[in-house]
Amino acid sequence: MDLKTEKIKKIEKIHYSGYLYNLTTSTGNLFANGILVKNSGGLGTPPHERLVPGMIHRSNGGVLFIDEIANLKPESQQELLTSLQEKKYSITGQSERSSGAMVRSEPVPADFVLVAAGNVETVTHMHPALRSRIRGYGYEIYMNDTTEDTPENRNKIIQFIAQEVYKDKKIPHFSKAACDVIIEEARRRAGMANKLTLRLRELGGLVRAAGDLALEKNSKLVEPKHIEGAKKLARTLEQQIADKYIENKKKYEVILTKGTAIGRVNGLAVMGTDAAFSGIVLPIESEVTFGGKKAEFVATGQLGKIAKEAVQNVSAIILKYFGEDIKEKYDIYTQFLQTSEGIEGDSASIAVATSIISALKKVPVRQDTAMTGSLSIRGEVLAVGGVSSKVEAAIDAGMQRVIVPKTNEKDIILPKERLSKIKIIPVSTIQEVLESVLDWKGKKHILTKIKSFK
Repeated sequence: MDLKTEKIKKIEKIHYSGYLYNLTTSTGNLFANGILVKNSGGLGTPPHERLVPGMIHRSNGGVLFIDEIANLKPESQQELLTSLQEKKYSITGQSERSSGAMVRSEPVPADFVLVAAGNVETVTHMHPALRSRIRGYGYEIYMNDTTEDTPENRNKIIQFIAQEVYKDKKIPHFSKAACDVIIEEARRRAGMANKLTLRLRELGGLVRAAGDLALEKNSKLVEPKHIEGAKKLARTLEQQIADKYIENKKKYEVILTKGTAIGRVNGLAVMGTDAAFSGIVLPIESEVTFGGKKAEFVATGQLGKIAKEAVQNVSAIILKYFGEDIKEKYDIYTQFLQTSEGIEGDSASIAVATSIISALKKVPVRQDTAMTGSLSIRGEVLAVGGVSSKVEAAIDAGMQRVIVPKTNEKDIILPKERLSKIKIIPVSTIQEVLESVLDWKGKKHILTKIKSFK
Protein backbone atom coordinates (compact mmCIF):
# COMPACT_ATOMS: atom_id res chain seq x y z
CA MET A 1 0.00 0.00 0.00
CA ASP A 2 1.45 3.35 -1.01
CA LEU A 3 1.44 6.48 1.12
CA LYS A 4 -1.34 8.21 -0.91
CA THR A 5 -3.76 5.30 -0.45
CA GLU A 6 -3.06 5.20 3.26
CA LYS A 7 -3.90 8.93 3.63
CA ILE A 8 -7.20 8.47 1.80
CA LYS A 9 -8.21 5.66 4.19
CA LYS A 10 -7.45 7.87 7.16
CA ILE A 11 -9.61 10.67 5.75
CA GLU A 12 -12.51 8.27 5.28
CA LYS A 13 -12.40 7.37 8.98
CA ILE A 14 -12.74 10.99 10.13
CA HIS A 15 -16.22 11.82 11.47
CA TYR A 16 -16.69 15.59 11.93
CA SER A 17 -19.57 16.51 14.24
CA GLY A 18 -19.12 20.33 14.25
CA TYR A 19 -20.33 23.05 11.85
CA LEU A 20 -19.40 23.33 8.16
CA TYR A 21 -18.66 26.82 6.83
CA ASN A 22 -18.90 28.35 3.34
CA LEU A 23 -16.07 30.67 2.39
CA THR A 24 -16.02 33.33 -0.33
CA THR A 25 -12.80 34.12 -2.11
CA SER A 26 -11.65 37.62 -2.97
CA THR A 27 -12.92 37.15 -6.55
CA GLY A 28 -16.41 36.32 -5.31
CA ASN A 29 -16.29 32.57 -5.95
CA LEU A 30 -17.67 30.34 -3.23
CA PHE A 31 -16.21 27.38 -1.35
CA ALA A 32 -19.21 25.36 -0.16
CA ASN A 33 -18.08 22.66 2.31
CA GLY A 34 -14.70 22.63 0.69
CA ILE A 35 -16.00 22.53 -2.90
CA LEU A 36 -15.20 25.43 -5.26
CA VAL A 37 -18.37 26.79 -6.86
CA LYS A 38 -17.39 29.00 -9.82
CA ASN A 39 -19.37 32.18 -10.70
CA SER A 40 -21.53 31.73 -7.63
CA GLY A 41 -22.44 35.40 -7.33
CA GLY A 42 -20.58 36.59 -4.30
CA LEU A 43 -20.14 40.31 -3.73
CA GLY A 44 -16.72 40.18 -5.31
CA THR A 45 -17.88 38.38 -8.49
CA PRO A 46 -17.26 40.52 -11.62
CA PRO A 47 -20.54 42.08 -12.91
CA HIS A 48 -20.56 40.19 -16.20
CA GLU A 49 -20.35 36.91 -14.28
CA ARG A 50 -23.40 37.86 -12.24
CA LEU A 51 -25.50 38.61 -15.35
CA VAL A 52 -27.19 36.36 -17.87
CA PRO A 53 -25.66 36.97 -21.34
CA GLY A 54 -28.02 38.34 -23.99
CA MET A 55 -28.53 36.95 -27.47
CA ILE A 56 -25.85 39.16 -29.01
CA HIS A 57 -23.32 37.71 -26.57
CA ARG A 58 -24.48 34.13 -27.01
CA SER A 59 -24.17 34.64 -30.77
CA ASN A 60 -20.48 35.52 -30.47
CA GLY A 61 -18.60 33.62 -33.15
CA GLY A 62 -21.84 32.57 -34.84
CA VAL A 63 -25.05 33.95 -36.39
CA LEU A 64 -27.73 36.18 -34.85
CA PHE A 65 -31.14 36.06 -36.56
CA ILE A 66 -33.69 38.81 -35.87
CA ASP A 67 -37.17 38.63 -37.38
CA GLU A 68 -39.23 41.82 -37.89
CA ILE A 69 -36.15 43.88 -37.15
CA ALA A 70 -37.97 47.18 -37.72
CA ASN A 71 -40.14 46.41 -34.66
CA LEU A 72 -37.14 46.77 -32.36
CA LYS A 73 -37.19 49.95 -30.32
CA PRO A 74 -34.86 52.68 -31.70
CA GLU A 75 -32.59 52.40 -28.65
CA SER A 76 -32.33 48.62 -29.15
CA GLN A 77 -31.42 49.14 -32.81
CA GLN A 78 -28.76 51.64 -31.69
CA GLU A 79 -27.32 49.08 -29.28
CA LEU A 80 -27.30 46.48 -32.05
CA LEU A 81 -25.46 48.94 -34.28
CA THR A 82 -22.85 49.56 -31.57
CA SER A 83 -22.22 45.85 -31.10
CA LEU A 84 -21.83 45.39 -34.87
CA GLN A 85 -19.29 48.20 -35.03
CA GLU A 86 -17.31 47.46 -31.87
CA LYS A 87 -17.77 43.67 -31.93
CA LYS A 88 -18.29 43.81 -28.19
CA TYR A 89 -20.96 45.14 -25.86
CA SER A 90 -21.53 45.32 -22.12
CA ILE A 91 -24.07 43.06 -20.45
CA THR A 92 -26.58 45.15 -18.52
CA GLY A 93 -29.63 44.38 -16.44
CA GLN A 94 -30.72 42.23 -13.55
CA SER A 95 -30.80 38.51 -12.92
CA GLU A 96 -31.41 36.16 -10.04
CA ARG A 97 -27.65 36.25 -9.40
CA SER A 98 -27.33 40.03 -9.24
CA SER A 99 -29.07 40.37 -5.87
CA GLY A 100 -31.67 42.63 -7.51
CA ALA A 101 -29.12 45.29 -8.41
CA MET A 102 -28.86 46.86 -11.84
CA VAL A 103 -25.33 46.23 -13.02
CA ARG A 104 -23.23 46.80 -16.10
CA SER A 105 -20.26 44.65 -17.05
CA GLU A 106 -17.12 45.45 -18.93
CA PRO A 107 -17.56 45.07 -22.74
CA VAL A 108 -18.07 41.41 -23.60
CA PRO A 109 -17.19 39.87 -27.01
CA ALA A 110 -20.14 40.05 -29.44
CA ASP A 111 -18.73 39.28 -32.87
CA PHE A 112 -21.46 37.71 -35.00
CA VAL A 113 -23.04 37.62 -38.45
CA LEU A 114 -26.41 39.41 -38.42
CA VAL A 115 -29.28 38.00 -40.48
CA ALA A 116 -32.38 40.21 -40.24
CA ALA A 117 -35.84 39.87 -41.80
CA GLY A 118 -38.80 42.21 -42.22
CA ASN A 119 -41.43 43.48 -44.61
CA VAL A 120 -40.66 45.99 -47.33
CA GLU A 121 -43.07 48.54 -45.87
CA THR A 122 -41.33 48.38 -42.46
CA VAL A 123 -37.87 49.19 -43.78
CA THR A 124 -38.63 52.89 -43.34
CA HIS A 125 -38.89 52.29 -39.58
CA MET A 126 -35.35 50.97 -39.31
CA HIS A 127 -32.68 53.07 -37.67
CA PRO A 128 -30.98 54.87 -40.61
CA ALA A 129 -27.47 54.20 -39.31
CA LEU A 130 -28.21 50.50 -38.76
CA ARG A 131 -29.59 50.09 -42.27
CA SER A 132 -26.62 51.99 -43.67
CA ARG A 133 -24.30 49.57 -41.87
CA ILE A 134 -26.17 46.59 -43.34
CA ARG A 135 -26.08 48.02 -46.86
CA GLY A 136 -22.45 49.06 -46.59
CA TYR A 137 -20.97 45.84 -45.21
CA GLY A 138 -23.59 43.27 -46.11
CA TYR A 139 -26.39 42.49 -48.52
CA GLU A 140 -30.03 43.45 -48.86
CA ILE A 141 -32.06 40.67 -50.50
CA TYR A 142 -35.64 40.96 -51.70
CA MET A 143 -37.28 37.57 -51.25
CA ASN A 144 -39.70 36.44 -53.96
CA ASP A 145 -43.22 35.58 -52.87
CA THR A 146 -43.85 33.40 -55.92
CA THR A 147 -41.96 30.72 -57.82
CA GLU A 148 -42.28 29.18 -61.27
CA ASP A 149 -45.10 26.68 -61.79
CA THR A 150 -42.95 23.71 -62.80
CA PRO A 151 -43.30 19.96 -62.10
CA GLU A 152 -40.36 20.21 -59.68
CA ASN A 153 -41.95 23.04 -57.69
CA ARG A 154 -45.35 21.35 -57.71
CA ASN A 155 -43.68 18.31 -56.17
CA LYS A 156 -42.20 20.60 -53.52
CA ILE A 157 -45.69 21.83 -52.67
CA ILE A 158 -46.73 18.19 -52.21
CA GLN A 159 -43.67 17.66 -50.01
CA PHE A 160 -44.71 20.70 -47.99
CA ILE A 161 -48.18 19.20 -47.49
CA ALA A 162 -46.60 15.97 -46.19
CA GLN A 163 -44.38 17.96 -43.81
CA GLU A 164 -47.38 19.84 -42.40
CA VAL A 165 -49.21 16.54 -41.84
CA TYR A 166 -46.14 15.08 -40.11
CA LYS A 167 -45.71 18.13 -37.87
CA ASP A 168 -49.36 18.13 -36.85
CA LYS A 169 -49.19 14.41 -35.93
CA LYS A 170 -53.00 14.11 -35.83
CA ILE A 171 -54.47 14.97 -39.22
CA PRO A 172 -54.64 12.34 -41.99
CA HIS A 173 -52.57 12.42 -45.18
CA PHE A 174 -53.86 14.02 -48.39
CA SER A 175 -55.13 12.11 -51.39
CA LYS A 176 -53.65 12.89 -54.82
CA ALA A 177 -56.82 14.79 -55.76
CA ALA A 178 -56.53 16.86 -52.58
CA CYS A 179 -52.87 17.65 -53.35
CA ASP A 180 -53.95 18.85 -56.80
CA VAL A 181 -56.48 21.20 -55.16
CA ILE A 182 -53.78 22.64 -52.86
CA ILE A 183 -51.52 23.19 -55.87
CA GLU A 184 -54.36 24.97 -57.66
CA GLU A 185 -54.82 27.13 -54.56
CA ALA A 186 -51.09 27.92 -54.62
CA ARG A 187 -51.57 29.10 -58.22
CA ARG A 188 -54.54 31.27 -57.29
CA ARG A 189 -52.77 32.84 -54.33
CA ALA A 190 -49.77 33.67 -56.49
CA GLY A 191 -52.00 36.06 -58.41
CA MET A 192 -50.02 35.63 -61.64
CA ALA A 193 -50.08 33.14 -64.48
CA ASN A 194 -47.58 30.26 -64.36
CA LYS A 195 -46.61 31.00 -60.75
CA LEU A 196 -46.98 29.30 -57.36
CA THR A 197 -47.18 31.19 -54.09
CA LEU A 198 -44.33 31.01 -51.60
CA ARG A 199 -46.48 32.30 -48.75
CA LEU A 200 -46.45 28.88 -47.17
CA ARG A 201 -47.69 29.97 -43.75
CA GLU A 202 -51.15 30.76 -45.16
CA LEU A 203 -51.10 27.64 -47.34
CA GLY A 204 -50.13 25.56 -44.31
CA GLY A 205 -53.11 26.95 -42.41
CA LEU A 206 -55.41 25.69 -45.15
CA VAL A 207 -53.72 22.26 -45.03
CA ARG A 208 -54.24 21.96 -41.28
CA ALA A 209 -57.84 23.24 -41.42
CA ALA A 210 -58.69 20.69 -44.13
CA GLY A 211 -56.97 17.99 -42.07
CA ASP A 212 -58.98 18.90 -38.97
CA LEU A 213 -62.20 18.69 -40.97
CA ALA A 214 -61.26 15.28 -42.37
CA LEU A 215 -60.36 14.11 -38.86
CA GLU A 216 -63.72 15.29 -37.57
CA LYS A 217 -65.46 13.33 -40.36
CA ASN A 218 -63.39 10.19 -39.56
CA SER A 219 -61.97 10.17 -43.08
CA LYS A 220 -58.83 8.13 -43.73
CA LEU A 221 -57.57 10.70 -46.23
CA VAL A 222 -58.10 14.40 -46.80
CA GLU A 223 -60.18 14.82 -49.96
CA PRO A 224 -61.02 17.90 -52.11
CA LYS A 225 -64.38 18.33 -50.33
CA HIS A 226 -62.55 18.82 -47.04
CA ILE A 227 -60.39 21.57 -48.55
CA GLU A 228 -63.45 23.36 -49.90
CA GLY A 229 -65.06 23.11 -46.49
CA ALA A 230 -61.89 24.40 -44.83
CA LYS A 231 -61.81 27.44 -47.13
CA LYS A 232 -65.25 28.41 -45.84
CA LEU A 233 -64.51 27.68 -42.18
CA ALA A 234 -61.03 29.21 -42.08
CA ARG A 235 -61.75 32.46 -43.90
CA THR A 236 -59.48 35.35 -43.07
CA LEU A 237 -60.87 38.37 -41.27
CA GLU A 238 -60.65 40.34 -44.53
CA GLN A 239 -62.69 37.70 -46.33
CA GLN A 240 -65.36 37.73 -43.63
CA ILE A 241 -65.54 41.53 -43.78
CA ALA A 242 -65.75 41.43 -47.59
CA ASP A 243 -68.61 38.90 -47.45
CA LYS A 244 -70.48 41.05 -44.94
CA TYR A 245 -69.77 44.13 -47.05
CA ILE A 246 -71.36 42.60 -50.16
CA GLU A 247 -74.28 41.19 -48.15
CA ASN A 248 -75.11 44.57 -46.59
CA LYS A 249 -74.64 46.55 -49.81
CA LYS A 250 -76.97 44.22 -51.72
CA LYS A 251 -79.48 44.29 -48.87
CA TYR A 252 -79.72 48.07 -48.97
CA GLU A 253 -79.43 48.22 -52.78
CA VAL A 254 -76.08 50.00 -52.74
CA ILE A 255 -74.86 47.38 -55.22
CA LEU A 256 -77.09 47.07 -58.29
CA THR A 257 -76.83 44.05 -60.59
CA LYS A 258 -79.68 44.68 -63.04
CA GLY A 259 -80.81 47.39 -65.42
CA THR A 260 -78.93 50.56 -66.35
CA ALA A 261 -78.10 53.82 -64.59
CA ILE A 262 -76.48 57.08 -65.67
CA GLY A 263 -73.20 57.88 -63.95
CA ARG A 264 -73.19 54.74 -61.80
CA VAL A 265 -70.53 52.01 -62.24
CA ASN A 266 -69.66 48.84 -60.34
CA GLY A 267 -65.94 49.02 -59.71
CA LEU A 268 -63.86 46.33 -57.99
CA ALA A 269 -61.29 46.56 -55.22
CA VAL A 270 -59.48 44.34 -52.73
CA MET A 271 -59.14 44.37 -48.98
CA GLY A 272 -56.25 43.03 -46.92
CA THR A 273 -52.65 42.25 -47.75
CA ASP A 274 -51.08 40.41 -50.69
CA ALA A 275 -51.30 37.27 -48.65
CA ALA A 276 -54.99 37.60 -47.97
CA PHE A 277 -56.65 39.43 -50.84
CA SER A 278 -60.43 39.63 -50.56
CA GLY A 279 -62.38 41.26 -53.35
CA ILE A 280 -65.25 43.72 -52.93
CA VAL A 281 -67.64 45.39 -55.38
CA LEU A 282 -67.12 49.14 -55.22
CA PRO A 283 -70.06 51.24 -56.49
CA ILE A 284 -68.96 54.58 -57.96
CA GLU A 285 -71.20 57.49 -58.90
CA SER A 286 -70.43 60.71 -60.78
CA GLU A 287 -72.39 63.89 -61.35
CA VAL A 288 -71.65 66.80 -63.67
CA THR A 289 -72.88 70.31 -62.85
CA PHE A 290 -72.37 73.80 -64.26
CA GLY A 291 -69.34 75.21 -62.54
CA GLY A 292 -67.07 78.19 -62.39
CA LYS A 293 -64.27 79.44 -64.58
CA LYS A 294 -62.64 76.08 -65.12
CA ALA A 295 -63.49 72.41 -64.70
CA GLU A 296 -63.01 71.06 -61.20
CA PHE A 297 -62.73 67.39 -60.31
CA VAL A 298 -63.81 66.47 -56.76
CA ALA A 299 -63.58 62.91 -55.41
CA THR A 300 -65.04 61.74 -52.08
CA GLY A 301 -65.15 58.46 -50.19
CA GLN A 302 -62.08 57.96 -47.96
CA LEU A 303 -59.64 57.86 -50.86
CA GLY A 304 -55.94 57.38 -50.28
CA LYS A 305 -53.24 59.46 -51.95
CA ILE A 306 -52.76 57.13 -54.93
CA ALA A 307 -56.52 56.83 -55.48
CA LYS A 308 -56.92 60.62 -55.52
CA GLU A 309 -54.07 60.96 -58.01
CA ALA A 310 -55.73 58.30 -60.17
CA VAL A 311 -58.91 60.41 -60.31
CA GLN A 312 -56.84 63.36 -61.48
CA ASN A 313 -55.24 61.21 -64.18
CA VAL A 314 -58.70 60.21 -65.36
CA SER A 315 -59.43 63.91 -65.78
CA ALA A 316 -56.79 64.05 -68.52
CA ILE A 317 -58.75 61.45 -70.52
CA ILE A 318 -61.99 63.38 -70.05
CA LEU A 319 -60.38 66.63 -71.14
CA LYS A 320 -58.86 64.90 -74.16
CA TYR A 321 -62.22 63.57 -75.38
CA PHE A 322 -64.51 66.44 -74.37
CA GLY A 323 -62.25 69.39 -73.58
CA GLU A 324 -64.34 71.91 -75.48
CA ASP A 325 -67.47 70.87 -73.56
CA ILE A 326 -66.20 71.07 -69.99
CA LYS A 327 -63.27 73.47 -70.07
CA GLU A 328 -65.18 76.42 -68.65
CA LYS A 329 -68.61 75.01 -67.94
CA TYR A 330 -68.68 72.04 -65.59
CA ASP A 331 -67.66 70.75 -62.18
CA ILE A 332 -67.33 66.97 -61.95
CA TYR A 333 -67.99 65.14 -58.69
CA THR A 334 -67.12 61.48 -58.19
CA GLN A 335 -68.13 59.49 -55.11
CA PHE A 336 -66.99 56.06 -53.98
CA LEU A 337 -70.20 54.96 -52.24
CA GLN A 338 -70.02 54.01 -48.54
CA THR A 339 -66.28 53.35 -48.49
CA SER A 340 -65.72 53.84 -44.76
CA GLU A 341 -62.96 51.22 -44.98
CA GLY A 342 -60.93 53.51 -47.25
CA ILE A 343 -59.71 52.96 -50.82
CA GLU A 344 -56.11 53.08 -52.04
CA GLY A 345 -54.58 52.37 -55.44
CA ASP A 346 -55.56 53.19 -59.00
CA SER A 347 -57.30 49.98 -60.06
CA ALA A 348 -60.68 51.78 -60.17
CA SER A 349 -59.45 54.23 -62.82
CA ILE A 350 -61.45 52.77 -65.72
CA ALA A 351 -64.55 52.66 -63.54
CA VAL A 352 -64.12 56.35 -62.63
CA ALA A 353 -63.60 57.34 -66.27
CA THR A 354 -66.67 55.37 -67.35
CA SER A 355 -68.77 56.91 -64.57
CA ILE A 356 -67.79 60.49 -65.52
CA ILE A 357 -68.33 60.00 -69.27
CA SER A 358 -71.71 58.43 -68.57
CA ALA A 359 -72.75 61.39 -66.37
CA LEU A 360 -71.34 63.96 -68.79
CA LYS A 361 -73.05 62.58 -71.88
CA LYS A 362 -76.10 61.05 -70.16
CA VAL A 363 -75.32 57.57 -71.49
CA PRO A 364 -76.61 54.71 -69.25
CA VAL A 365 -74.23 52.12 -67.76
CA ARG A 366 -75.07 48.40 -67.60
CA GLN A 367 -75.38 47.43 -63.92
CA ASP A 368 -74.82 43.72 -64.52
CA THR A 369 -71.17 44.48 -65.24
CA ALA A 370 -68.26 45.12 -62.86
CA MET A 371 -64.82 46.31 -63.86
CA THR A 372 -61.25 46.77 -62.70
CA GLY A 373 -58.23 48.28 -64.41
CA SER A 374 -55.66 51.02 -64.14
CA LEU A 375 -55.69 53.75 -66.77
CA SER A 376 -52.81 55.61 -68.35
CA ILE A 377 -53.25 59.24 -69.38
CA ARG A 378 -53.18 58.01 -72.99
CA GLY A 379 -56.22 55.78 -72.44
CA GLU A 380 -54.43 52.41 -72.16
CA VAL A 381 -55.85 49.91 -69.65
CA LEU A 382 -53.03 48.61 -67.46
CA ALA A 383 -52.68 45.52 -65.25
CA VAL A 384 -53.83 45.49 -61.62
CA GLY A 385 -53.33 43.20 -58.62
CA GLY A 386 -55.73 40.77 -56.96
CA VAL A 387 -57.65 40.14 -60.17
CA SER A 388 -58.80 36.62 -59.16
CA SER A 389 -60.23 37.91 -55.87
CA LYS A 390 -61.98 40.75 -57.71
CA VAL A 391 -63.59 38.38 -60.21
CA GLU A 392 -64.75 36.20 -57.31
CA ALA A 393 -66.32 39.24 -55.67
CA ALA A 394 -68.19 40.03 -58.91
CA ILE A 395 -69.48 36.44 -59.05
CA ASP A 396 -70.58 36.50 -55.41
CA ALA A 397 -72.37 39.81 -55.93
CA GLY A 398 -74.41 38.32 -58.79
CA MET A 399 -72.74 40.14 -61.70
CA GLN A 400 -73.13 38.65 -65.18
CA ARG A 401 -70.01 40.22 -66.72
CA VAL A 402 -66.64 41.53 -65.54
CA ILE A 403 -64.18 43.74 -67.45
CA VAL A 404 -60.48 43.16 -66.72
CA PRO A 405 -57.21 44.34 -68.32
CA LYS A 406 -56.19 42.06 -71.17
CA THR A 407 -52.75 41.74 -69.59
CA ASN A 408 -54.40 40.19 -66.50
CA GLU A 409 -56.48 37.66 -68.42
CA LYS A 410 -54.14 34.75 -67.68
CA ASP A 411 -53.88 35.76 -64.02
CA ILE A 412 -57.50 34.79 -63.32
CA ILE A 413 -57.14 31.44 -61.58
CA LEU A 414 -60.48 30.09 -60.43
CA PRO A 415 -62.26 26.72 -60.70
CA LYS A 416 -64.09 26.19 -63.99
CA GLU A 417 -67.44 25.90 -62.27
CA ARG A 418 -66.91 29.36 -60.77
CA LEU A 419 -65.78 30.93 -64.04
CA SER A 420 -68.80 29.48 -65.83
CA LYS A 421 -71.01 31.85 -63.80
CA ILE A 422 -69.60 35.03 -65.33
CA LYS A 423 -68.40 36.38 -68.67
CA ILE A 424 -64.84 37.73 -68.71
CA ILE A 425 -64.28 40.72 -71.02
CA PRO A 426 -60.55 41.51 -71.46
CA VAL A 427 -59.80 45.05 -72.71
CA SER A 428 -56.73 47.05 -73.73
CA THR A 429 -58.11 50.60 -74.06
CA ILE A 430 -60.75 52.81 -72.46
CA GLN A 431 -62.54 52.87 -75.83
CA GLU A 432 -63.13 49.12 -75.54
CA VAL A 433 -64.42 49.58 -71.99
CA LEU A 434 -66.92 52.26 -73.02
CA GLU A 435 -68.09 50.26 -76.01
CA SER A 436 -68.72 47.19 -73.82
CA VAL A 437 -70.45 48.71 -70.80
CA LEU A 438 -72.40 51.78 -71.99
CA ASP A 439 -75.78 51.60 -73.68
CA TRP A 440 -75.16 53.73 -76.78
CA LYS A 441 -78.68 53.55 -78.19
CA GLY A 442 -79.32 56.86 -79.92
CA LYS A 443 -75.84 58.19 -79.11
CA LYS A 444 -73.53 56.19 -81.34
CA HIS A 445 -72.00 59.42 -82.66
CA ILE A 446 -70.39 59.98 -79.24
CA LEU A 447 -68.79 56.54 -79.30
CA THR A 448 -67.55 57.19 -82.85
CA LYS A 449 -65.91 60.41 -81.65
CA ILE A 450 -64.21 58.65 -78.75
CA LYS A 451 -62.95 55.81 -80.95
CA SER A 452 -61.46 58.34 -83.39
CA PHE A 453 -58.78 59.27 -80.81
CA LYS A 454 -55.57 57.25 -80.85
